[in-house]
Amino acid sequence: MRVRLAMLVLAACVLIGGAAALAPERAAWAAGSPNGVAGSMPAYYDHVLFTINFKQLSAAEATLLAKNSQQNVIYQSDPGLPGGQPFVSVIDAVPADGMNPLWAEVQIAFTAGHTPRQLFSDDEIAAAAASGEITLTATNEMYRCSVIGKPGAPTSSRIVGNGSSPTPARSTHGATWGAIKKAYR
Repeated sequence: MRVRLAMLVLAACVLIGGAAALAPERAAWAAGSPNGVAGSMPAYYDHVLFTINFKQLSAAEATLLAKNSQQNVIYQSDPGLPGGQPFVSVIDAVPADGMNPLWAEVQIAFTAGHTPRQLFSDDEIAAAAASGEITLTATNEMYRCSVIGKPGAPTSSRIVGNGSSPTPARSTHGATWGAIKKAYR
């Protein structure tokens, strides 16, 4: 009888311990992996809205890849826009021959006296920086970023812009990349 009771208690402990060990994985699965569709977000390239898949690389990967001279730039403004609207990222390249999927993040900060606004191209960003409207700061963060949605093409959960008018889009998951980064820091 004692042996049966001991075996029953041991089996219950194993089951409870196994379920507890799987709980974080289940929570991550339910929330979606940032390596897949959950890492998708809108980004502008020359006034056209695309959908990109975005994954931050580890510090070790970023250090190795920083030596790669063919990086692209993704511009972000983590504080967002007035009224709590997200600043939609701006990329400086789209897929073409020789494009590298490595992206260095540059943060945009609006200077005093300038109301944050959505910028739609790297040319607009360069002009705003030259005029003193914004400052640009390299974050030393590296990302693997791929363009997965073309303008006007349906995606798994929405249709991205057709390029006819640059209006800020809302993220499918209701958060800016800046908000997502803060959640994981």
